[in-house]
Amino acid sequence: MWRSLASNMLTVLVVLLFLLAGLILWGQREYVAEGPLDHAVCVRVPGGATMSRVSRNLEDQGAITSGTIFRLGAQYTEKSGQLKAGNFLVPANASMQEIVDAVTRGGASTCGAEVVYRIGVTRNRVELRELDPNLMEEVELAKFDLGAEDVPAVFAEKAAENDTSFRIAVAEGVTSWQVVDALKAIGALSGDIAEVPAEGMLAPHSYEFTRGTERAALIRQMESLQQQRIDQAWAERQEGLPFDTPEEMLVLASIIEKETGVPDERRTVASVFVNRLDKGMRLQTDPTVIYGITKGQGILGRGLRQSELRRVTPWNTYVIEGLPPTPIANPGLASLEAAVNPAETDFIFFVADGTGGHLFSATLEEHNRNVAKWREIEAERAKSGD
Repeated sequence: MWRSLASNMLTVLVVLLFLLAGLILWGQREYVAEGPLDHAVCVRVPGGATMSRVSRNLEDQGAITSGTIFRLGAQYTEKSGQLKAGNFLVPANASMQEIVDAVTRGGASTCGAEVVYRIGVTRNRVELRELDPNLMEEVELAKFDLGAEDVPAVFAEKAAENDTSFRIAVAEGVTSWQVVDALKAIGALSGDIAEVPAEGMLAPHSYEFTRGTERAALIRQMESLQQQRIDQAWAERQEGLPFDTPEEMLVLASIIEKETGVPDERRTVASVFVNRLDKGMRLQTDPTVIYGITKGQGILGRGLRQSELRRVTPWNTYVIEGLPPTPIANPGLASLEAAVNPAETDFIFFVADGTGGHLFSATLEEHNRNVAKWREIEAERAKSGD
């Protein structure tokens, strides 16, 4: 009797194991199979959301067939704790696996209404745009200067909605004062900033945030990213550079950033300054003179005067030897990398070429010819009113 009972129990156990294995295989197939959506939808993941909450939202929108399989798949792939806040586009027929990847990958929101605050060197702008998941087209709803008194009604409406995402885009070459000044004008942020951070220590980048985020928290995020970039660039530097510390690298990178907006020129511009430092020549770069006048608080808005080129300030590289004592702006990663990996050239001069780039030269005679060309371009522009 006991032998028969044991045999029956073993049979039942084997059947249950086969059923469980079949259930697992079915669940795995469901997890990677095409989803039920016949059109794209926008899924909102609020800050602090759980995978359980997201799965219920997806079920309500008809994006998944089983919230349980969705959650188990996320747990099995160790992504349950990696949810990122934002609005994420879920294409038609997206599998549960693809949706989990989308809501845990991070990066900028991919759908819904988004407010972007662009902190620029000469201007701060606010952009409101929205991606229609059905048309797959991004529509610009509003654009205006940060701090403007007349704000479009659609902005006030969309900015107040719970599913609108926010982002700050900090351009390369802005100063720390400019960043702080812009953050103070963003009403979606909260809190004060005790002091302007050290020049050069805020990473130009795109930062997503939620309504009510503290300004000081964003500053810490910018400082942390910039320190990571500095450490990375310094670790990968060439040998034999004419400076000895990451701080000096940061200073040179900030000058490179202000001297050219052409990505392909950065390493060549860096080579000019490195060659000058090697030869004991003064850097003689206008952006350092301007920083000595403005201290990074806004833009000069006019050309430099001869008296200003001769005026002694700690940053005026026409009169001081070597590098200035501090950076003159916040450089991006590319300029940091150029500072420690300059191109190999004989160039020690450069001048604008009229197209946004520069003409480089190794001799004063060649440089003077290039300067004459630039003067001709300036004269033609003056005649045409450009």
